[in-house]
Amino acid sequence: MMKQEHIRNFCIIAHIDHGKSTLADRLLEHTQTVTKRESQNQLLDNMDLERERGITIKSHAIQMEFPCNNNSYRLNLIDTPGHVDFSYEVSRSIAACEGALLIVDAAQGIQAQTISNLYLALENDLEIIPVLNKIDLPSANPEEVKDQIIDLIGCNREDIIPASAKTGIGIQNILEAIVDRVLPPGGDEKAPLQALIFDSVFNPFRGIEAYFKVVNGTIRKGDKVKFFATEKEYFADEIGALKLDQEPRKEIKAGDVGYIISGIKVANEVKVGDTITHTNGSCDNPIEGFEDVKPMVFAGIYPVDTEDYEELRTSMEKLQLNDASLTFEPESSAALGFGFRCGFLGMLHMEIIQERLEREFNMTVITTVPNVSYFSYSKKGEKLLVNNPSDLPDPSVIEKVEEPYISAQIITKSEYIGSIITLCIEKRGVLKNQVYLSTDRVELSFELPLAEIVFDFYDRLKTISRGYASFDYQPIGYQQSNLVKMDILLNGDQVDALSALIHRDNAHSIGKKICVKLRQLIPRQQFDIAIQAAIGSKIISRETVKALRKDVTAKCYGGDISRKRKLLEKQKKGKKRMRQVGNVEIPQSAFMAVLKLD
Repeated sequence: MMKQEHIRNFCIIAHIDHGKSTLADRLLEHTQTVTKRESQNQLLDNMDLERERGITIKSHAIQMEFPCNNNSYRLNLIDTPGHVDFSYEVSRSIAACEGALLIVDAAQGIQAQTISNLYLALENDLEIIPVLNKIDLPSANPEEVKDQIIDLIGCNREDIIPASAKTGIGIQNILEAIVDRVLPPGGDEKAPLQALIFDSVFNPFRGIEAYFKVVNGTIRKGDKVKFFATEKEYFADEIGALKLDQEPRKEIKAGDVGYIISGIKVANEVKVGDTITHTNGSCDNPIEGFEDVKPMVFAGIYPVDTEDYEELRTSMEKLQLNDASLTFEPESSAALGFGFRCGFLGMLHMEIIQERLEREFNMTVITTVPNVSYFSYSKKGEKLLVNNPSDLPDPSVIEKVEEPYISAQIITKSEYIGSIITLCIEKRGVLKNQVYLSTDRVELSFELPLAEIVFDFYDRLKTISRGYASFDYQPIGYQQSNLVKMDILLNGDQVDALSALIHRDNAHSIGKKICVKLRQLIPRQQFDIAIQAAIGSKIISRETVKALRKDVTAKCYGGDISRKRKLLEKQKKGKKRMRQVGNVEIPQSAFMAVLKLD
């Protein structure tokens, strides 16, 4: 058996595209965990979606054996995503580690997401090993970036390991640094079992597989175990180590990482962050430091065909297992029937969930306009959480409405400061701080309403900075705002899926834009369609989709004008009757286009 002092648990933290997945590939090849035949790029990213977009969505764990100083060491790598929307995945991975590789791109320098993930790691007292990646690039600027790293974490210059994940430079040094600098996991093998679940996946044949790190005690095959949060009991049918394929083991001791299969079929019985312990002689307290995920963006997801509602529910439950940060509850809409109100961590997360539903479960869904949660206070002093604009009470009884605010950090080149500040002020932001990290890189801190970021903020930021701005945010609580509910009416009928809560100053311009957009997208009918934006009973904008008309007077050559009039009057009556019974179908593209208003 491997002694505890020969085990190292570490994760990799970095900004998007700084070379995490490539470095993980090289580490696996160097330790001969994978053979040449098995290796491929982005080896740990096992979703097609991750490979296509070149991003890591899901955290992954894998075990390597590395000989060093005449001993064999077991290294458990827990890979993490880099995008701000997946910071929850990062926090779970960090909780199961004792050390972290901080990877910084030698060409791009330190970015916003690197800093926020670094703070997460420092809060958990991880040993940080700085790695300067991509030193083989012609645009690399290693000395300047080393200065940035020293300013950030206060290490010595010789502690920074220069490397190139693509060409394999510095990989041996990184592995030796992990062995030398990262502490072995502290834990008592004789104590009662305490194991932290940091991930779970759904296997259609074997039920739910939970990935855990044993903090104290030992777990053996066939043990009767209990999950703290749900208080359910199971038998450990199979436990094992996470190599490239799962490798069954007889026992897993304190400090090590593994998986457990116990035939669990119901998704909500496994909670990430829960503690596994023995049924007899259990530990007294669960492992601390794990909070429930807080969704930031809400949107309705509806099946295109109402009959698929139950199938959509099953798909969402399976997806939730694999992505603990997705939350959902049933809701119904007059326009779309039955569906779910889902909470996401951000817009990219929402896009990924929608794509995964289509790819992995063949579910075609309609997604409504995303929004955030508000608090409304009535004149009697009652506080109400509003997740959906259609839940907002009548304006006459509302005292005030509060919306969530965030603190945003933007790191960019100094030449783009002007246009970025303009964008943030346009989005009702307040500039709080401006710090020069080097002569040409600056960090801007803003306070912004979250609702303004939900739509197109990220895309526009990337456009005006030519891709050089990195963006990161944390919620800072709720503040009072002058918000109004804007409804969209089609022929006088309200479309609840397009309602939105917006700031009163922007209501007219946004109302006008939505109406114009819908006029272009809604197909013409045999009758006029009035598209209106309204605040309460006041119409603030109107557009009309003109009727398709058949030329009923084509057969009248000359003759008395009254014959034409008679035919036109007859057509007019028909149109009026048709309008009373006709209904307007809104295409899915219209819901999505409302998000992309410029």
